[in-house]
Amino acid sequence: MQPKELILQLQSKNEKAFQRIYEMYSENTFGVIYNIIRDEELSQEVLQDVFIKIWNNAASYSEKKGRFFTWILNIARNAAIDKIRSKSFKNSQKNQTADNFVDILEEKNSFSHKIDAIGIQKYIDVLEPLCKKVIDLLFFKGFTQKEASEELEIPLGTIKTRNRICINKLRENLAV
Repeated sequence: MQPKELILQLQSKNEKAFQRIYEMYSENTFGVIYNIIRDEELSQEVLQDVFIKIWNNAASYSEKKGRFFTWILNIARNAAIDKIRSKSFKNSQKNQTADNFVDILEEKNSFSHKIDAIGIQKYIDVLEPLCKKVIDLLFFKGFTQKEASEELEIPLGTIKTRNRICINKLRENLAV
């Protein structure tokens, strides 16, 4: 079945099409969510929420606005960020074990692993180092632009401009 046909069936509330889309995209979607939340159980919950949103909002997807996979990843990323910004998540993080922090520190440099998990490693590799850092912070670690500005010690306006430039370069790389 062609992807366009599958999407149209999903938009018509076809459960088999939804199941096929889940099979095709759930693993990569989970990877994006987990890289932001860092908790397998919570990431599974958010994954389920994401696919409920996909089911409920399938009619709002338009091919003119971008690729279907990008639409799914944006829903996943936003849901994961919403989760880590929630009061209940913040309260649960107050009593983390030292092992959790060791894992986070060890994985701090695993940017290449994260981007490879969703299949864009070769496109990111050709970007300049600052673009890699900006994309890592904003899209894979869930930082706000203000937080990324503070982390990189760069003015907020510069982060906003860099983000736009870097995403445009990434789009150009993907189009080739």
